[in-house]
Amino acid sequence: MLQKVYNWYSKESVQKAILEVANNREVVSVYKDGSFGKRPDMLQYPADIVQAVSEGTIAFHGSIEQWSNPMKLDVGMAKKELDSLRTGWCVFFDPDVKDFQIAKLVTKIIIEALKDYGVKNCSVKYSGGKGFHIGIPVESLPETVNYQPIQMLFPDLQEKVVSFIKWRITDTLKDGLIALDTPENLAKRIGKNSNEIISDNEIDPFKIVSMDIFKSRHLFRLPYSLHETTLMVSMPLKPDDIDKFEKENALPEKVKVEEKFLIPKVKGDAYDLVIEALDWSSKHMKDEREELPKLRTFKRKFIPEKYFPPCIKALLNGVSDGKKRGTFILINFLRNVGWNSEQIEKRILEWNEKNYMPLRASYLRSQLRWHFRQADRNLAPPNCDNENFYKSMGLYDLCKDLHAQGIKNPVSYPIRGISRTDKLKIRKKTRR
Repeated sequence: MLQKVYNWYSKESVQKAILEVANNREVVSVYKDGSFGKRPDMLQYPADIVQAVSEGTIAFHGSIEQWSNPMKLDVGMAKKELDSLRTGWCVFFDPDVKDFQIAKLVTKIIIEALKDYGVKNCSVKYSGGKGFHIGIPVESLPETVNYQPIQMLFPDLQEKVVSFIKWRITDTLKDGLIALDTPENLAKRIGKNSNEIISDNEIDPFKIVSMDIFKSRHLFRLPYSLHETTLMVSMPLKPDDIDKFEKENALPEKVKVEEKFLIPKVKGDAYDLVIEALDWSSKHMKDEREELPKLRTFKRKFIPEKYFPPCIKALLNGVSDGKKRGTFILINFLRNVGWNSEQIEKRILEWNEKNYMPLRASYLRSQLRWHFRQADRNLAPPNCDNENFYKSMGLYDLCKDLHAQGIKNPVSYPIRGISRTDKLKIRKKTRR
C-alpha cells in the first residue's frame, strides 16, 4: 500500500494539481487510521508532498478559507483574529448520503440550481469515498457585500448561500428521489426505517441527504489527493460526466490529471446567487437564539472562570476530539456554578469557535435547548473518574492534586475552594 501511495504522489502532474489548490490554504496530513497531522501546516513545494508521504501521510485536506499566512493560525483564535488573516473563502457543498446513486442525483440537482443563477465556476469532484464535493471559488463572489469585504463575511454568508440552495432544491430533490425508488427502498438504501425519512406524510429529502454548514478552519480533501481509507483519488469531473462516473474510475492507475477544481475561468459570476441568498435569508432564516427557553438557575451564586478546575479551563481552550462530550460537560458544569442561560449560551458558542472543526451551530442550539428545558432537574457534569469523559479526553491527569484532596466532581472544586472573602467579592460584582 505504501508503495502505491508513494507512486501516486511522486507524479509531477499530481503534485502540481494539489499545490495549485493548496496555495494560501491551511493543509493538514491525514494518516491511514484517519488521524490528522499537526495544525497549522501548509504545502508550498513538491518536496513538501513527498516528505509528508514518507512520514505516513495518505491524504491531504485543505481549508475552505484562504489565508495571508496559514502558519499563524491557532486553535484558540477569536473571530476578529481569524478575520484579519483570512483573504478569501470558497462556497462549499458536501452532500452526505450513503447511497452512490442518490449522491449523484443530489449533486446534479445542486449544480443545475447554481447554473440557474449564472454560476459558471462550478467545480465538482468525487470525494474518494461516498459522494461528491461541489465548490465555487472566491473569485466568483462579489468583492464586497453591503460595503464589507467578502473575506470578512465567513461563515455567515457561506451559511446563507448553502441554506438558500437547500431550500431552492427541496422540491426538485424530493421529486427526483420519488422517481428513483419507493420510500421503503430509499430508507433501506441509507440504513433507516421508512418512518425516519417522512415528514407531514411525505418524503423529507434532507432526512435522506445531509448538508452541513461549515465553520472556520473546516477542511476538505484536496483534488487529486487519495482518500485515506479507500485509496481512491479525489477526482475532479466535468458536471456532464457525473452520470457515467463510477467509483472504479477513481482508481489511481486509471486517473489522468485533466480537470481542475476551484480554479476560476471568469470573475464575479456568483453575484446573483449571493444577492438572492441574502434576500431569501432575510425573510426565511430565523435567529434560533430567540427560541431558547430561559434556564432556571439553582440557588448557587455565579462563579467566574478563574475559579474553575484545570480540566474545565483546558476544555474551554478548545478540543479536536470529544466536542460533543465537551458540550455535555460544559453546559452542566456552568449551570451548576450559577451561570444563567445567556451566559452559558455565549460561552458555549465562543468555545465552539476554538475547537478544531467546530460543531454545527444547529447541534449546539438543540443541546442548549434540551438542557434549558430541564427546569426541575439539576444535572451535574460526569464525575472525574468517568472513563468516557475526562480520562478518554486527556483531561483527568490535569487535576491529580485535586483528586488526592477528595474532589470527585469538577463542580466541587470551585464551590469548596473559594474563600469567604472571594465569595463576598463575587456577590458584590453580581449585584452591580
